[in-house]
Amino acid sequence: MLSPDSALTPYVLGVVLVALLAFMVVRAVRKDRREYGRFKRMRATGRRQKAMRTWVRESFITFGGSAVVVLVLVWQFVPLLLNAVNRWGFVADARQTFADSGALGVGLVVGVAAALVVGTLLIVVLARKETEVASVGDVQALLPRNRAELRYGAALAVNAGVVEELLFRLAMPALIFGVTGSAVAAVVASIVVFALLHVYQGVAGIVGALVIGTLLMAIYLATGSILVAIVVHALFDLRSLVLIPVVVFGVHKELGNGKSAAPAAKPAQAPVGDPLLGSTTVATDGSEPVDRA
Repeated sequence: MLSPDSALTPYVLGVVLVALLAFMVVRAVRKDRREYGRFKRMRATGRRQKAMRTWVRESFITFGGSAVVVLVLVWQFVPLLLNAVNRWGFVADARQTFADSGALGVGLVVGVAAALVVGTLLIVVLARKETEVASVGDVQALLPRNRAELRYGAALAVNAGVVEELLFRLAMPALIFGVTGSAVAAVVASIVVFALLHVYQGVAGIVGALVIGTLLMAIYLATGSILVAIVVHALFDLRSLVLIPVVVFGVHKELGNGKSAAPAAKPAQAPVGDPLLGSTTVATDGSEPVDRA
């Protein structure tokens, strides 16, 4: 753990920051884009499951491991950053309100997030007969197509909620603050990096991630609790990768081996308008999702 009082600390953390950014940028531009392009061409459920399993494992190791290493180095900067941000009047007011409300505040934040999830799902269901639904980001291929893929969708959602919040809302802002001494730079830069790492989703995906990242950062700063941000992030991703495929398209009825667990219904061919997943047509017969945007 590096001391904030040491004159060498900013330089050491600067080296760590540059190395971390270089690693993530190269990975996002070269590895993630190439692998996602290959994934979109996959048809067999077994191959898709293997790819998803690899992503969960690699994300846990790279993002989760990076978060742990960085936090070991900058742990003393975490409260210093929160104290600096707390000097912003609106943040201080929100933090005090949350602290005074105790457990009720946590329940309220999570409840609002759950309401947004359910509200989004309701809008999607009501809009199923529309020919076009607004969409952001090219992540249609990630939608589970059958029961065999659902557990991997859930694993991706929960894993992203944990490791991405630990890295981009807790560790990286503290690291940038340790280098620059600026709370504004720490908050803004970490949100921008989070958004840019969604380059494999295209420009629209980057914009969508920027909005979501800003919202999650606001939740973390207003509550002072990374746990709340983790829960909200996981809920949003579970909505996209589990709830919508199950409730709207009934993919849990498809076993992934060409058989159905229930009497066959007409294949769903409705577009999903989702700010994270984009406009998608999902076939419940186990075939590849088709983009209708």
